[in-house]
Amino acid sequence: MKLERRYVEKPWGRTRLPPMFDPPAGQRIGEVWFSSAAQLPLLAKYIFTSQPLSIQVHPDDAQAQERGLRSGKSECWYILDAEPGATLGLGLKQVLTKADLRAAAIDGSIEDLLKWRPVAAGDFIFVPSGTIHAIGGGISLLEFQQNSDVTYRLYDFGRRRELHVEDGVQVAAAVPFADELVQNSFATEQRVLVKGPHFTLVHTNEDALEDQLRWVMPLSGTVRSGEDIAGAGDCLLLGPGEALESRSAWMLIGTKTKPS
Repeated sequence: MKLERRYVEKPWGRTRLPPMFDPPAGQRIGEVWFSSAAQLPLLAKYIFTSQPLSIQVHPDDAQAQERGLRSGKSECWYILDAEPGATLGLGLKQVLTKADLRAAAIDGSIEDLLKWRPVAAGDFIFVPSGTIHAIGGGISLLEFQQNSDVTYRLYDFGRRRELHVEDGVQVAAAVPFADELVQNSFATEQRVLVKGPHFTLVHTNEDALEDQLRWVMPLSGTVRSGEDIAGAGDCLLLGPGEALESRSAWMLIGTKTKPS
């Protein structure tokens, strides 16, 4: 089935989205979620930024459950478009103690301690739970993640939203980001982008992961399953064995990783 779009307003969002979307007029839309009435283990969504998001961190499963939450959040990003000079904040320039991280979050110096990396369309980044990160302004991306909305903001660039410094410090890995978690442009190459522990994601131009519940996110062209036709800006949720036809499409297909 084709999942419904849910438009989420954010202070760092945009008043204009690409033409395949139909957002509410006059709102700053930052995220487009693909939701269902059922509780699903994974979530696909678009993110559109005009300003940087907060510098933030997500807990892992154990840390989340200690706090009474269902699960933590690991995520990944496929960059659709990036303005010249756009950057992502990924990990720190150096290892920090919890005390130093707390102080940097409070006084704002964490902005300079974060490692800001140039980004371009076609880049792919896996962001494990515990990673201190921020998405900069001028970026459009597809995010695939554990279906958890838990975010601990360490610093918010002067916006008057709630911060979660103590929780963030306790769950953060205050270390540099691993370069191997970044992959560069591969627009016409079939590739497994992530495999476990929480989800698998592939870049492909044909059906994949056919024996599993899977999320299909077209990047170009169109795909069809039964009566449902989807293109860029859509997301299909297919059950095991449901057929998918690709019409010159490149897409991301994701599923929950099976336990080994």
